[in-house]
Amino acid sequence: MFHAASSPEKANPPPPHGRQGAPLPPVRHQQDRPGQRPPDGKRRDAFFDNAKFLAIVLVAVGHTWEPLKGDSRVLEALYTVVYAFHMPAFILISGYFSRSFDMRPDRLRRLITGVAVPYIVFETAYPLFKRAIDDDPSMRISLLDPWYLTWFLVALFVWRLTTPVWKLIRYPLPVALGIAMLASVSPEIGDDLDLQRVLQFLPFFVLGLSMKAEHFHLVRRRSVRILSVPVSALALAVGWWSVPRMNTGWFYHRDSAQELGAPWWTGPVMVLALFGCSLVLTACFFAWVPRRSLWFTALGAGTLYGYLLHGFVVKAGDYQGWFETAWLHGPLGALFVTVLAAAGVTLLCTSPVRRVFRCVMEPEMRWAFRPDAARSARERERERQPVREAERERSTVGA
Repeated sequence: MFHAASSPEKANPPPPHGRQGAPLPPVRHQQDRPGQRPPDGKRRDAFFDNAKFLAIVLVAVGHTWEPLKGDSRVLEALYTVVYAFHMPAFILISGYFSRSFDMRPDRLRRLITGVAVPYIVFETAYPLFKRAIDDDPSMRISLLDPWYLTWFLVALFVWRLTTPVWKLIRYPLPVALGIAMLASVSPEIGDDLDLQRVLQFLPFFVLGLSMKAEHFHLVRRRSVRILSVPVSALALAVGWWSVPRMNTGWFYHRDSAQELGAPWWTGPVMVLALFGCSLVLTACFFAWVPRRSLWFTALGAGTLYGYLLHGFVVKAGDYQGWFETAWLHGPLGALFVTVLAAAGVTLLCTSPVRRVFRCVMEPEMRWAFRPDAARSARERERERQPVREAERERSTVGA
């Protein structure tokens, strides 16, 4: 489902109860990556596609707010609240749809072609883009140092590979929280593969692995929707109060406590506090996600396209000084940028854009893999089944 999305520069389960809206896709869809099409003939749950689309819109809007928020305490508060839950919500959905992931060859191939290959492509494209647009020849390509948005692909790759471990152990969420807390006091982890984010966001993925369909129905009740209104208002008030008092870097989960200039013991405290706050705000977000199919529901299948491609537009604006225009730093300017960002990422999730970029986002790459002997055997068995049934029928008639 898969998605803070970035800081400014560093960047076979049961169907849902009641089958409200479109039915939840079968098991195969649960290990698809965010943005991947379901297998032919499989239908998707509108709720999850709606949630993924709305979350990716918030990601894009948050990125365009970043250059403007310094001039407005209200915008800074909105930015803080959005960053507290938009990627946790996306990651939780990604975990939920990873529950059936195992080391079966076809699923590993999908992980490589759907996550690893786009990472290599975009981790190469972003620095080249910066060189061309920002005239920065010093910008180098490094596959070990995720830049801007690509950290999520690294994280999703690692989380998916470790899924069998989390399904095996008895208390996966406490263990994941413990790992995140230890990471928050370990500055020596460094920036390689953005492991701080991989480890500090890990509990949300593990929680998604542990969830069932009925858990999502709990937050889609009318009572929760009503309660979410004062809770969200309180979160905005706290965000406004915390603007001059709290380092926004905590919401990126990119650095240890020491790197943020805080005592080491604040790391575990902030991990637990932000985990709780993020879950509450994510529940409020899910409470208002529509359950039925709407005009943007189909766009939920293309969220990874919107996620990776909108970064070029945002960074172009940053490099070219578009955000320095004076009138954009007022209320109307911020509203204009918000609408433009939402419209832009919506366009990037559409079918024409996905057709153009599918060669790098969802490549087949059959030439790169050995034939799957087990899959071939299953296909041969399916082909032989009608013949065997016909022989049994003739035998029965003859008897």
